[in-house]
Amino acid sequence: MSANIITALEVQKRNKERVNVFIDGEFAFGLSLIEAAKLRKGQILSEAEIEALQNADAVIQAVDRAVRFLSYRPRSIQEVRRNLAKKNMPDAVIDQTIERLINLGYVDDRAFARFWVENRQEFKPRSPKALRYELRQKGVAESDIAAVLHDFDSDDAAYRAAQSRVTRLRGSTRRVFRKKVGAFLARRGFAYGTAHAVVERLIEEIETDEPDYFHEEVEEQGRDDYPFN
Repeated sequence: MSANIITALEVQKRNKERVNVFIDGEFAFGLSLIEAAKLRKGQILSEAEIEALQNADAVIQAVDRAVRFLSYRPRSIQEVRRNLAKKNMPDAVIDQTIERLINLGYVDDRAFARFWVENRQEFKPRSPKALRYELRQKGVAESDIAAVLHDFDSDDAAYRAAQSRVTRLRGSTRRVFRKKVGAFLARRGFAYGTAHAVVERLIEEIETDEPDYFHEEVEEQGRDDYPFN
């Protein structure tokens, strides 16, 4: 029966921040340099101590992996959890990793939701309905979603979203403009009333600023110009 005696501690050749731990003359597991510094050659480890060291190291590696994942953009807690699960990490390790990330301030679902909404509104404005759906898919709690969307200006978002279609529709008729911009806003999740008001506002502004924007033809105007509910 082995005595679980540490017989060697060797810094890894490829990663100077990792140390190979040898027990009873055989490689047992790797540890971070910081954790390995707490050990010494000749030290006897119980099975429970070995398991604790391996678990702690697994958490450290998981945290490092998560931090790299977070370096590209903020993520929700659920996104980080899913990413770690893809690496076949035990649930217990993932739970400890998430807890550590929260304590370190690396993940915060309300801050993430705020980032997501602000980013969408700057580059790809959407309706509160669409944003709520996206955040739910990211695993964000309803309370955090509600807090972030509490003062959301749907009219402003719809107006800025619709402006992205103005240039490409130059030379169209008012009827075509209403149909295409209205359908575009519907795909972004905006309600009929909001879309209708925004489209009419844009038409009024365009007619004032660019009288030659629209192609003139006999048009029938009405609710059918907005092909959505």
